[in-house]
Amino acid sequence: MPVQELVVPLLALPRVAKRIVALIVDASFCVLTVWLAYCFRLNDWVLLSGVQWLPVIASLCLAIPIFIVMGLYRAIFRYAGLSAFVAVLKAVAIYGVAYMALFTALSIPGVPRTVGILQPMLLLLAIGLSRLWIRYWLGDEYQQILRRSSLPKVLIYGAGSAGRQLAAALANSTELSVAGYLDDDPRLKGGIMGGLRIYDPLDLAGLVESRGIRDVLLALPSTSRQRRNEILESIRKARVTVRTLPDLTALAQGKVAVTDLRELEIEDLLGRDTIAPNRALLDRNNRGKAVMVTGAGGSIGGELCRQILKCRPSRLILFEQSEFALYTIHAELTKLATGYGFSDIQILPFLGSIRDGDRVREVMRSWQPQTLYHAAAYKHVPLVEHNPVEGIRNNVTGTLTTALAARECGVSDFVLISTDKAVRPTNVMGASKRLAEMVLQALAAEPAAVDAPGTNFSMVRFGNVLGSSGSVVPLFRQQIRDGGPITLTHPDITRYFMTIPEASQLVIQAGAMAEGGDVFLLDMGEPVKIADLARRMVELSGLTVRDDDNPEGDIELTLTGLRPGEKLYEELLIGDDPQPTDHPRIMKAREDFLFWPELSKKIKRLSATLDANDMSAARRMLAELVSGYVPSDSPEVELPEPRATTAARDQVFSSLRNASTVSLRASSIG
Repeated sequence: MPVQELVVPLLALPRVAKRIVALIVDASFCVLTVWLAYCFRLNDWVLLSGVQWLPVIASLCLAIPIFIVMGLYRAIFRYAGLSAFVAVLKAVAIYGVAYMALFTALSIPGVPRTVGILQPMLLLLAIGLSRLWIRYWLGDEYQQILRRSSLPKVLIYGAGSAGRQLAAALANSTELSVAGYLDDDPRLKGGIMGGLRIYDPLDLAGLVESRGIRDVLLALPSTSRQRRNEILESIRKARVTVRTLPDLTALAQGKVAVTDLRELEIEDLLGRDTIAPNRALLDRNNRGKAVMVTGAGGSIGGELCRQILKCRPSRLILFEQSEFALYTIHAELTKLATGYGFSDIQILPFLGSIRDGDRVREVMRSWQPQTLYHAAAYKHVPLVEHNPVEGIRNNVTGTLTTALAARECGVSDFVLISTDKAVRPTNVMGASKRLAEMVLQALAAEPAAVDAPGTNFSMVRFGNVLGSSGSVVPLFRQQIRDGGPITLTHPDITRYFMTIPEASQLVIQAGAMAEGGDVFLLDMGEPVKIADLARRMVELSGLTVRDDDNPEGDIELTLTGLRPGEKLYEELLIGDDPQPTDHPRIMKAREDFLFWPELSKKIKRLSATLDANDMSAARRMLAELVSGYVPSDSPEVELPEPRATTAARDQVFSSLRNASTVSLRASSIG
């Protein structure tokens, strides 16, 4: 930075001033080389006095006019080439002839003749090297300054150790130029750290205009999600792209590249911190056990496998009908196991459909899973709505087939991954998942055989997960990259969101608390309005939303209308009596269901209808079985309002969280 601070003002000088500087430097060389010539001749360091100053005056009077006439000061030194050095050679040669004629050929009393020979040679060396040095130092530095000035300018939010490490990692970047820091610590504002100024975040909008800032890099690894959300809200109107800090370990090892800077994680906008998982609950049904995951290649199933692997099961059985998805997750888990040092864990990939009872039983009998997580399902609402027979067959019949095989093969714990769309469903997907829940509830209520302990059936119900195959977040990101528009089905549509790892950890912990037939609900936090989420994503990408208030905006939000079976609001609870568990984010409900003798008869009738491919009849039978479901082809269908207001729901969950916290504290004290 000191070199740049010296070079920038020098290059900013007007042309005449630069020529005067060069002339003064050359005049200094004339004086210096005369003194050096005396020192070499007398073999001692001397101080010039008397007649010894005459060669200095003669050198200045001869050299400067000759250099001016020969055009030495018309060249741009940082671009000096061979022709410029030839001009220097000619000019110094003419000067040398005149100088030697005066002090060597004619001789001046008191001035050694050798001074007339040594000084022109030293002067040629000094001027030539100075031009060469300027050519390489000033020219290269100038080019570097030009290159860096054309790079996108970024500010680092956070002047702590993480921010300093990030600035150091990007110091020589050819893709970004760090213009300074943002920090709300009043002790740091206005200071300079590592040559970079620390600005007040309130000045960001002005800096975008004056300094051309295009990106803000968040270097706040230890800040809570709620605080990050507040920071994002404060800067989202500044029209900058927000990116997050890469892994701190890679940063500390100096392995950070600009490509490591991630797009903003949308979960930062949820304003809710995750709760650290209960290690005992994670391990209870997994550590040292054989665990099977159906739908292992999906977004939820894959993350379940990753979390289960960390619990170190004896074997992990992957069951998936997509060859590519199975290959991908198996390769990833094998690599992870090697990295964890778990090479002794068997990771077994099996292709098959959950509707193929023989195949499911064959895998279970051969590898004897003790815990099974059933994530295989068709879950995309519009697709299932257009393919209701396949949706019901997979989600209901597939679940029943897998559950019966699990009970027959002695699986101890069976956990169904359900959905909030199963609550008062308005679509086939939600209704089929609710019926799958009812199947497990009915099987759980069946008395176990005398000679077998039975299977502990449970289900976990939650909403949307960020980044899953059905999530709006990847869709919105792609639409923003494509320049818009962002498509919304309705301006008021609202959803709950949770990260895939958090949801998967909670599923595992909920399954560990099951007693049989339990319906677990995950506290998803505050509901998010999808239109607000889309607007935030646009603004935190450095763009603006095009609407009536801003017709010149970058990205337009367009409404396409609610899709088949879609509703404005989602709920997690059919009844109004959720019960607390040992985990503050997991609640438990006991929903109404039909007992197995009655339900099994209706399921057989439904299966016959599915075999006949009668879609209308299948929907009507689904409506008879699932309370609150009205088929979309019925004239009575309408979108339900949420059963309770958000405030009422939050009050229920808040009280249950407090009760759970008190219970946990009491148990830890005991």
